[in-house]
Amino acid sequence: MAEIIAVCTSPEKGQRKTNIGESVMIKGQGLKKDAHAGFAHRQVSLLAEESIAKMIAVGLDVGPGDFAENLTTRGIDLVNLPIGTRLKIGGEPVLRVTQIGKECHNRCAIYYQAGDCVMPKEGIFAEVLTGGNIKVGDRLSVRHSYKFGVITASDKGSHGEREDLSGPAVTDLLLPFGDVIDNIIVPDDKDLLANAMRDMAGQDIDAIFTTGGTGLSPRDVTPEATLEVIDRLVPGIPEAIRRETAAVTAKAMLSRGLAGITGNTLIINLPGSPKAVSECLAVINPVLEHALETLTGRGGECARK
Repeated sequence: MAEIIAVCTSPEKGQRKTNIGESVMIKGQGLKKDAHAGFAHRQVSLLAEESIAKMIAVGLDVGPGDFAENLTTRGIDLVNLPIGTRLKIGGEPVLRVTQIGKECHNRCAIYYQAGDCVMPKEGIFAEVLTGGNIKVGDRLSVRHSYKFGVITASDKGSHGEREDLSGPAVTDLLLPFGDVIDNIIVPDDKDLLANAMRDMAGQDIDAIFTTGGTGLSPRDVTPEATLEVIDRLVPGIPEAIRRETAAVTAKAMLSRGLAGITGNTLIINLPGSPKAVSECLAVINPVLEHALETLTGRGGECARK
């Protein structure tokens, strides 16, 4: 089992880091109070205990944090993880691998002592997609990464008369699960919407999220377009969304959004406002990964003992 064996920070850059045992990951930043937090795409650094062992084998007295890494790991082949890999830590934080190794412009003391250093070759860097608490002993797991499509149904948006805010909101909220590879705005037209869904599903996209067009207006036809495309309904998703979001606003019961499957692609209708999108995805998040694992065949046996 892969795990975190050290959580390390330093108040300034260029220093060895100290194992503080536990900390907080901040979305888009890194470890709380660490000097490297917020450093572009290199928000968090990771190095394997197995890599440090190579330096110990040549006579160096080194350990976690001495290579300025934030997280020291055990039991995972960090250096061979593809760029874009999602890593989940414990029950909360999710990281995305952004860089393998780095170029060292200034030689460190370790290099001069040993004539080599593992961090430039075997250290990896990541950005924080989901924040949360982290501590020594947390399990570290590779998360499947999925491909998503987003379709915004909007007459005004399709003509450039209104900025689309809900589509980008969906993209950001889906990052812990994968990347949005297609994001389009389509008029509130049933045939155009249905064709857009079919085209996306044909791109091997794992899930399509629509925003807008789920209300009672005569131009709100996203559910009807969805029915034209899907083979099977997944009624529990919109039922749960309406149930949970109705506690926030009674108007949620007026949403006619659907969810269903076409081939191996899940389609979920979301409302048109960024706030409502966030509330709805918060309802779906706990089951989304399992739903996609099951649908795409990437999951294992799900029977409970």
